[in-house]
Amino acid sequence: MDAPDLDPVRRIVTRDNGLASVSVVRGDGTPHSSLVNAGVLEHPLTGRPVVGYVTYGPVKLRNLRERPATSILWRAGWEWVGVEGRSELIGPDDPADGIDDEGLRLLLRAVFTGAGGTHDDWDTYDRVMREERRVAVLVEPERVRGNA
Repeated sequence: MDAPDLDPVRRIVTRDNGLASVSVVRGDGTPHSSLVNAGVLEHPLTGRPVVGYVTYGPVKLRNLRERPATSILWRAGWEWVGVEGRSELIGPDDPADGIDDEGLRLLLRAVFTGAGGTHDDWDTYDRVMREERRVAVLVEPERVRGNA
């Protein structure tokens, strides 16, 4: 089966800094939603396009470790695109075979730029990500829906 087309996500990300609502599932089955900057990037190990964002929230990370189902929704005006899939965590407490410290540093940058981010001081960005133990959340798209 072919992977869902993420071109609508790529287009809408440029319209509002990749600002998106992400929803994960709590232990009691209710949704936990928050606002993130998210975008499309290549998975660092498979090369397949995925949706990514960066987090360090202990509640969201605990929920994702236990229940990786994720929904992300972008909107710009009346246009919207949603992606549903399973999350993979890659970070200091969620190591991935083949991703060392340098690979994580580059992955966090790729997630940031995939969401439309730019930075004038990448060394500071890298330091803050390391100090805050930031985690890349990569969502393998199973469904893409919307009107954009």
